Amino acid sequence: MPNTPDTTTANSELPIAIETLQSVLSNMLPAHADDGDLYIEHGVSESLALEEGRVKHVSASTHQGMGARVIKGESAGHAFTDRFDSAALMQAGKSARAIAESGQNIAPVSIHQAKSSPSLYQAINPSDAVDFLQRKLLLEELDALARSLDPRVVQVFANVSSSFSDIHIIRMDGRHIHDARPLVRMNISVVVEQNDKRETGSAGGGGRFALSRLTEGEQAKQLVHEAIRLALLNLDAHDTPAGNMPVVLGPGWPGILLHEAIGHGLEGDFNRKGTSVFSDKMGQRVAAKGITVVDDGTIPERRGSLTVDDEGTDTNRTVLIEDGILTGYLLDKQNARLMGMEATGNGRRESYAHPVLPRMTNTFMLAGSDTPDDIIASLDKGIYAVNFGGGQVDITSGKFVFTTSEAYYVENGKIQYPVKGATLIGSGHEVLQKVSMIGNDLELDPGVGTCGKGGQSVPVGVGLPTIRIDELTVGGTES
Repeated sequence: MPNTPDTTTANSELPIAIETLQSVLSNMLPAHADDGDLYIEHGVSESLALEEGRVKHVSASTHQGMGARVIKGESAGHAFTDRFDSAALMQAGKSARAIAESGQNIAPVSIHQAKSSPSLYQAINPSDAVDFLQRKLLLEELDALARSLDPRVVQVFANVSSSFSDIHIIRMDGRHIHDARPLVRMNISVVVEQNDKRETGSAGGGGRFALSRLTEGEQAKQLVHEAIRLALLNLDAHDTPAGNMPVVLGPGWPGILLHEAIGHGLEGDFNRKGTSVFSDKMGQRVAAKGITVVDDGTIPERRGSLTVDDEGTDTNRTVLIEDGILTGYLLDKQNARLMGMEATGNGRRESYAHPVLPRMTNTFMLAGSDTPDDIIASLDKGIYAVNFGGGQVDITSGKFVFTTSEAYYVENGKIQYPVKGATLIGSGHEVLQKVSMIGNDLELDPGVGTCGKGGQSVPVGVGLPTIRIDELTVGGTES
């Protein structure tokens, strides 16, 4: 068992001499650069995973480095180094400049502290108060709890992970922005067996808060109960009828459909290049009346929230669709400038070694006035999808295929039985047009979302109230 890493707290002081960074910037930025910055990161991450009744995988790692970026028009030069010596830093800056292919130097840069934004989370390593032994014992307790709750539980998988990133962003005008980002996550998965039939159920949660919130409260135990409930539900599930039919999506995690099938299509780079189905649709109706979709990176302690984005811009609550009308895109600085718009605080990167891309934070549909019971009661024959598993999306067209992990067949307005293997097939912008009822029960997901784009992964949040989609193609297993 490795020792717990040294306590890590936020350090607003630069880890590299200001004189060195000023020299890097002054030599890196050409006189006619549109933008540029240095992104300095020090991070730690820890993870424990249990299977077969034992903690088998333990990891603890640290990383640090600097990314240098020069932007000129549509060109973006990005170079990075994991060394903090002057020669490596200077070479990264020169490489970024060479990629952007621009001319003479700007005047010398003077680095100065930018005005601080109110922090949305505690600036401390989330695992500091919970050592490896405590985490190991917790996972073993969760394994024992799962097996005690039902004799049909034959396997338990549990994982707890945490990370902490201390970020310094030096803008081309010398502004120094600091952010310190905690992140935790716990996942429980169980396998149940009955009459030689096996099913799996999973549950998870997390956010930007101390790990002790998961380890000392009841949340971890609740995840065990939820994972077992889903696994047992699937033991009794029927085959899914196939065809075109009305579908009701439950609140919370089903918002992943909104994120994948619609949210990506509202990111600035796709719209600037004209490759999104939403390109050139600003001010036009793209969804049914009553639908309002927002991206909000300012919700305290949420997984997708950031005090500032990875360019140093304050995150925002950006209204993307208002009452069915397209009103906004998700923009980093480069795409905002090229589109003649304002950056929305959505410039994100996985680490110092990755370029900035416009990305979502917490993306969700606002609540309506219908009750969930009324929405379900409106179904003559259809599917009520409560939880989603995997899926595939074509960002350009918005076409998607999602697999449900918890779904029910509804007839005459009443839930009849759970179904398994249901897949939902459609197109994001077409689905928005077919929403006829919007619930008053908006929920955000429990804190497990991770978004992939351009080979990068970043934490995100999703959310949805219960909604009725009048027609959707359901791929089923019923013969």
